[in-house]
Amino acid sequence: MIKSIRTAIASKDEGASAVEYGLLVAAIAAVIVVIVFALGGVIDEVFSDTCSEVQSGASTTETCT
Repeated sequence: MIKSIRTAIASKDEGASAVEYGLLVAAIAAVIVVIVFALGGVIDEVFSDTCSEVQSGASTTETCT
């Protein structure tokens, strides 16, 4: 009887840690999304500036998109 109670308690702990891992993964994903949105404009500007510099030094009629 006591052994089955310990087994039941142990299995409940495993479920709780699975939920905790899920919350941790969700939090990490949320941080990544925030960073991408925060730095997205800066990175786009850097690539646009680089493309413009390359285009001005190259002899091509292609435009940066």
